[in-house]
Amino acid sequence: MGKKDRKWRDSPADTLRVGQGFSIETFDCASTPGFTGDEDDAEKLMSKRSKTLSELQERLFAEGRSDGNRSVLLVLQGMDTAGKGGIVRHVVGMVDPQGVEHHSFGVPTEEELSHHYLWRIENALPTAGRIGVFDRSHYEDVLVVRVHDYVAPEEWGERYDEINAWEAKVAASGTRIVKCALMVSKPEQLNRLAERLERPDKYWKYNPNDLDERAYWESYMAAYQEAFDRCSTEAAPWHAIPADNKWFARLAVTELLTQALEGLDLGWPAASFDVDTEKARIDALRASA
Repeated sequence: MGKKDRKWRDSPADTLRVGQGFSIETFDCASTPGFTGDEDDAEKLMSKRSKTLSELQERLFAEGRSDGNRSVLLVLQGMDTAGKGGIVRHVVGMVDPQGVEHHSFGVPTEEELSHHYLWRIENALPTAGRIGVFDRSHYEDVLVVRVHDYVAPEEWGERYDEINAWEAKVAASGTRIVKCALMVSKPEQLNRLAERLERPDKYWKYNPNDLDERAYWESYMAAYQEAFDRCSTEAAPWHAIPADNKWFARLAVTELLTQALEGLDLGWPAASFDVDTEKARIDALRASA
């Protein structure tokens, strides 16, 4: 991205990263930190970045097909209506789907409950050369589980350190982890729920339970705060993304994902055969046709 095209005053990887002193209470979900443009600028920039993102994903995929072991994991967390599905469609949708492995984590099945809570997460990690997408993730076990008292506090209280250790192991094995928390304000969430009832094509997205969950909003915010405080690490930092403006959230995740791939310094795999020999074979076949 050339300087004349940049609308980012600062890198989103730095601006949106959750660091010491981060507070959800003072976080502005309608802000556009580090970005100096408007929605039109964002659309143009996403269009340009999509070409870069697509090529980087192809390079990663080619590396995986050539005995490489690296991958990227995009973790999406957020309250209902925060825009996780939109990120999958509008950001991840810009790359070749054969190079993407998408998993949505809902209520654990009986089989999953019979195992350690990280078992189903471990089984869903992206294979070499792929971009994995977690629509919700292992953080449900220190968010929903905590808010609704599904396990005792001493049990979920031990999970932060366990998650950190697990993520460090995953990162060390060759998976670049990009954790994005889409932060939507409580009034904006209500507006989005109401909009779903005004559009028949959105009825399928409406769940009456979403209104019930709003009663636990403050508890969820406390749970998110502790997850940020304790699990934004060097190996897998959290990025808090203002999501009241969908266009900004999509732009921000696009940039974070692109930068993560750029950081891998991906090249094209060398040929595993003699190129000149294969060219000669093709020339011979053409001559005999």
